[in-house]
Amino acid sequence: MINHLRGLAVFAKTVEHGSFRLAARELKLSPSVVSHHISQLEEQLGVALLYRSTRSLSLTRDGEELIGSAREMVRAAERGVSAVRDRASGLSGEIRVTAPAILAQSQLTERIAEFLRAHPNVKIKMDYSDSPRDIVAEGIDVAFRLGWLRDSSLKARKLYDVERVLVASRAYLTGRPLPKSPRDIENWDWLELAPVHGSHAFRHETQKSVTLRPSSRLTANSALALCKLAAQVAGVAILPRFLVEADVRAGSMVALLPDWSLPSVTAYAVRPSNAARQGLSAEFVKAVAG
Repeated sequence: MINHLRGLAVFAKTVEHGSFRLAARELKLSPSVVSHHISQLEEQLGVALLYRSTRSLSLTRDGEELIGSAREMVRAAERGVSAVRDRASGLSGEIRVTAPAILAQSQLTERIAEFLRAHPNVKIKMDYSDSPRDIVAEGIDVAFRLGWLRDSSLKARKLYDVERVLVASRAYLTGRPLPKSPRDIENWDWLELAPVHGSHAFRHETQKSVTLRPSSRLTANSALALCKLAAQVAGVAILPRFLVEADVRAGSMVALLPDWSLPSVTAYAVRPSNAARQGLSAEFVKAVAG
């Protein structure tokens, strides 16, 4: 049956326009190809569908019986294609999105809000979670991720780099001299993010880089939790600057080693490998990428 579909579509358009030439123009085919499709359909069905003359076409009895179904098939297909195209161009519909909980306080949230204001017919099911999600198995349209991507089969787009900073509460620093080198804090109480704890490379414009491999006093899978723990005098932590900058400005937290820098982590938007190049999820990623 599937072999008949193209022929039925060409047949319906030919009858609609009354000639091979006009049908060919709409279908962007040559008249000879249109004629070939109809002849092939007639051969497959074992009947004649059209009477042909040099000036006109007319339906046979079998053609009259078939044309109604052929027209409905084409209309149904056109309605479906039009609905999808309109939704893509008009940006309406619903998408499922997941992101690490830490990004709820980042510029990403502002950009998502801007996208919603610009497109009132879009709905987003947003999941902020630090647990890894299988976007294919769970039917997620877009996932935001921080750090290094492991699954190369996913479509990924870089969004921005996230600056990291070493911080401690002002109370924790009481009685401790401010460090001048990463080596000065190697034996302090380290609070680390479970997925990325290990070694930390500190860079300086004029001094040799220093790599620390501190013994963590506590690890957690939530950067938000580490921020709260550091604020409660539990130790030092490497955190995204956007997460702690308000507390640093207020004076309750201190950014340590200001002349040293840590490698940034990258925020990515990833989609399934077979996601459409155009459409709602693609436009959403484009918008939040700035």
